[in-house]
Amino acid sequence: MDWLEITVYTSPGTVEAVAELFEEMETGGVIIEDPAVILRYAAETHPDEWGVPGKVSEHDWPLVKSYFPVNQGLNRRLSNFHRALELLAFNPVPRVSTRRIADEDWANAWRAYYKPVRAGQRLVVKPSWVEWSGKEGDLVIEMDPGMAFGCGTHTTTLLCLRLLEMHVHSGATVYDVGTGSGILAVAAAKLGAGRVTATDLDETACQVALENVARNQAARIVRVVQGNLLDLVKGQADLIVSNIIADVIINLIPDASRALVPGGIFIASGIIRDRAEEVRAAMEAYGLAVRDQLCEGHWVAFVGEKY
Repeated sequence: MDWLEITVYTSPGTVEAVAELFEEMETGGVIIEDPAVILRYAAETHPDEWGVPGKVSEHDWPLVKSYFPVNQGLNRRLSNFHRALELLAFNPVPRVSTRRIADEDWANAWRAYYKPVRAGQRLVVKPSWVEWSGKEGDLVIEMDPGMAFGCGTHTTTLLCLRLLEMHVHSGATVYDVGTGSGILAVAAAKLGAGRVTATDLDETACQVALENVARNQAARIVRVVQGNLLDLVKGQADLIVSNIIADVIINLIPDASRALVPGGIFIASGIIRDRAEEVRAAMEAYGLAVRDQLCEGHWVAFVGEKY
């Protein structure tokens, strides 16, 4: 099957809305390219390998890409997409372009968008197909997400990785709730955790997580469990991390508080700024004192300590 690649060039403040529109239409994956983000990551890794300019022009808009299968329903879906985009009434109006991609090119084209990314002082997220020399002391997380998950470069994931680097201590018991690709569970293992339990309700997520755990030689430490949040997890943890969305985190907080040892740490990410105070209030209400927070763009991550 061939695919129609749809590219939307839009202003920075509307990127998430366009991505959500694609996701609501159940397209074949979403790719976001933001020149400002690429420039920042390039400066943190190997700038010469990226070939990016020294600064971003005000005319270099971010772009959001997604894919529709070329079949009998293509024209209808494309028409629905354009109509939905118009209803969002963005100003300035986004520019849309399309191109057809043959099936054999589609299978591997997405790999070109992933580069090694440094998260914090020691953690580096590297696609499995990319060579990386790095520096002494780097903890390299090798990811091969397939097309089901990202490769650990989303802002919410990077915030979690930075906080894990600060709070995981040697021998700690860690729960990664909503593990997805398994990246946070692997990071905890590489940072010295003694036991990590990674949970996800989605069967595909669990399979991808298992593969990434094995790829990083972390199977002795990380156990992947298919189940809802903490429902199937027994015992208490020194640290719980969850990178989901605000509503799910709020529902998780009571169980997370009960599952933490006194003084245990709860790291919550995936929270948009508009919901941050709501999440903070829920944490405080269930005995999790907010000790730190990281903010980047529209995203907030909290660190709570059980008292």
